Amino acid sequence: MPDIVVMFFLLGLVGGLVKSDLAIPKAAYDVLSLLLMLTIGLKGGMALHGNMGWNLLPELLSVAFLGFLIPLILFPLLLKIVRLNLADSASFAAHYGSVSAGTFAVALAYAETHQLVIGGQVTLYLVLLELPAIVIGLMLYRHFSGVKQAASGGMLSILHEALTNRGVILLVGGVLIGWMYGPRQGAGVTDLYTGAFMGVLALFLLEMGLVAAEALSKLSRDKIPVVIFAIVAPSILALAGLFVGKLLGLPDGSVLILASLTASASYIAAPVAVRSAIPQADIGLAMLAALGLTFPFNVLVGIPLYHSLIG
Repeated sequence: MPDIVVMFFLLGLVGGLVKSDLAIPKAAYDVLSLLLMLTIGLKGGMALHGNMGWNLLPELLSVAFLGFLIPLILFPLLLKIVRLNLADSASFAAHYGSVSAGTFAVALAYAETHQLVIGGQVTLYLVLLELPAIVIGLMLYRHFSGVKQAASGGMLSILHEALTNRGVILLVGGVLIGWMYGPRQGAGVTDLYTGAFMGVLALFLLEMGLVAAEALSKLSRDKIPVVIFAIVAPSILALAGLFVGKLLGLPDGSVLILASLTASASYIAAPVAVRSAIPQADIGLAMLAALGLTFPFNVLVGIPLYHSLIG
């Protein structure tokens, strides 16, 4: 039987597909996403309390390297095999090289439910994978399209936007606060968030189910190559996370989360960056793939599959 939080995603998906009037107000969704990102950061920071050291550097550098490598590998495949145009190939490389915080939250809940050992630094994987992939995707587009930008803008403005978006601020801030105060000293505040984590995640996934249903309603025959890519790519990309995790000797929970992240695609940070930097890209197509297909695949099938591959 799937984890109970996954059932909330299915509930939202079914509600959307049957055209129910079920809806979560935008303000409520914003609060849920903020609570989710902050709680993920706090949980990671508290796990790191008293455990930070230079010994983590090889692991974190290896994860960041994946963030650079994956979009570089995906770009020519998207261009030549999926046959997307230059703008959409760069956009998809950025989206699929980057990661999904929602997938991370589901993988974290799955690992905790199955009592897998998780390193506190896994929260840092989100930032280490997300930012390099977005930058590489945009650089690929600029290089091959010949687009030039003024010195006052360009990559520095993209980096600033990526580093200061609310998700990154809450994640990094939560990690720092959790690391400083630990699970006991800050318990009066942190227990409120960590205790509500599963409930917040369930409501967040309910909304994601509704959004995925809306994206799936836009499927058409001409999008078959994108559909195949969005369903096949996660399992292949997960192997990169599994390989690096095993090579580093990470505990099973950390390996599962890294594999789930490399298998995921961004539907929050990447669309914002791509929309402003590559106006020719079809953001709706990227969202259809990332949120309408890849996210449901990972939540319903992928995460248990990646767990079974960890021997």
